[in-house]
Amino acid sequence: MSVYHHSHTMHGVFTILLLLSAVSFIPSKILAEPPRPSEDLSSSEICIPHSPKVNCSFLPLEFLECEKPTDHRGNESARDDEGYGCVKFGGQRFEDVEITKVWCSVLDGIDCCGERRFLRDGFPCIKYSGHYFVTTLIYSVLLGFLGMDRFCLGQTGTAVGKLLTMGGVGIWWIVDIVLLITGSLTPEDGSNWNPYV
Repeated sequence: MSVYHHSHTMHGVFTILLLLSAVSFIPSKILAEPPRPSEDLSSSEICIPHSPKVNCSFLPLEFLECEKPTDHRGNESARDDEGYGCVKFGGQRFEDVEITKVWCSVLDGIDCCGERRFLRDGFPCIKYSGHYFVTTLIYSVLLGFLGMDRFCLGQTGTAVGKLLTMGGVGIWWIVDIVLLITGSLTPEDGSNWNPYV
């Protein structure tokens, strides 16, 4: 047996051993369970200024799950104690609508640094409950003398009065149409008009 043949055989054995060790190593890496995301939403990672990771509080709303604004039902001291929430909902003009903070959490699978649950500002205190302006106006014009517009808005007491007086002999009927158009007659529950018909 020549030296060349002996070294060639050793090289082949060494290659086979190397391949076997690589094959036995690869499946353990492939089949290993991926690391699970932390269940603790408050866990945070320190933000490094020149890092490619964005601070979680800077993420757009598409990557966040935000709660609805807290309703304090007219209790200003509760809102002041918590530092966020709505004293009243609704408002027909921009100046009338309160703006508050709400709790937001980063969606799973989004990589960012900083707190993953935080308060975000800029949410309007508005709620919708199925009242449409155009529908109510049509009710008011066509069936307002029967109090249909007031029934539609949830104002049952005044609706019955309007029904029994046949729209206040027509005067109440016209006044309600004007009140609707000027924005003075709104849903009883304080909700805003739905923007789409």
